[in-house]
Amino acid sequence: MATAYAIFVLPASVFAMLGITGALPALASAPGHAHEMLFGFALAVVAGNQLGPMAVPRLALLAGLWVIAHAAFLYAPQSMTAAAANIAFAALLAAHLVPRMFGTAKKWRNQALPLVLVAICISGIAFQLARHAGFAGTEHTILIVAVLLFALLMLFMGGRIIAPTVAGQFYRQGGKLDARVQPRIEGGLLVAMAVAIAALLCANWLPFALLAAAAVAVAGALSAVRLVRWRLWALHGRPDLLCLAAGYGWLAIGLLLYGVALAAGRYQTAALHIITVGALGTLTLNVMAMTWTLKARQDPSRARVRVGATLLVGAAALTRVLAGLGVFDPQVLFVIASMIWSGAFALLLVFFARLRTRTPADMNAEASAHGS
Repeated sequence: MATAYAIFVLPASVFAMLGITGALPALASAPGHAHEMLFGFALAVVAGNQLGPMAVPRLALLAGLWVIAHAAFLYAPQSMTAAAANIAFAALLAAHLVPRMFGTAKKWRNQALPLVLVAICISGIAFQLARHAGFAGTEHTILIVAVLLFALLMLFMGGRIIAPTVAGQFYRQGGKLDARVQPRIEGGLLVAMAVAIAALLCANWLPFALLAAAAVAVAGALSAVRLVRWRLWALHGRPDLLCLAAGYGWLAIGLLLYGVALAAGRYQTAALHIITVGALGTLTLNVMAMTWTLKARQDPSRARVRVGATLLVGAAALTRVLAGLGVFDPQVLFVIASMIWSGAFALLLVFFARLRTRTPADMNAEASAHGS
């Protein structure tokens, strides 16, 4: 569902904002566009990745609420149906995620995951309440905070996925990776991002805005150091890991540049799109592809589709940033970036369909051939 929505919602939003279509009024504004990318697409990815096995009725309830919430928001963004369904989905998602995660998390760093997930759900609820209360300025702040919360989630989950997988590949190559999760850097990332998010809530006062800028830049620098210490250039035959690392690289660059842009008071939107298009797009795409590949018992190193889709997302991010910097004709670049993004997720959807149509006999035959 998240992948199909990614294909549709970005070009639909660009066409609405450019006045090409008036069929989807919610997408004609920047807050509506951001809402659907964050609380429509990205939150659906989080639900699919984090919920785990569920009884069919509960899963149907969550999926149904998500469909109602975003169909209602697209066609009647100010309606009570849209607000109630969006709030209900976020609240129910948090209620399913938190008890299981808090029960298993022992170290304070591990408890950051359920806290961040709850904060993302709360931000989705707060957006709806602010919209219906008429607090337009508050809507903008909530959306920026939500972007940073998703960035924090990617910093945490990206490290927890990449580090052990890279270490395993080094072991198979006869080497060793000492810098794995890097708990001190991870702790520094959590603290820096928490400071940045708290400071952004008071960013109307200049000292807090500068504090937020510094904290975001520190997080970007720490994540870049962490990425370099994984030594991904030494891996052999693992393009799938390089694709994940590309998403983490976009995240490090985006945080660094957003910190600089926030301090300078210019180009914040362009820097934010490095995080939302480059990092969020690349990491969600690759995590979804990795999950389906492992469930299908396929070799993850056979990643031609993932490489192609990752390159397309990168091209979409660069095109969107150039549009934000006023290079060439921004409107043309907006359309091009949205279509490239859709092409990347269309490739992913085709990849899913191919995995779903393969029989157990096909997979066993391939596994035997690979083992031989």
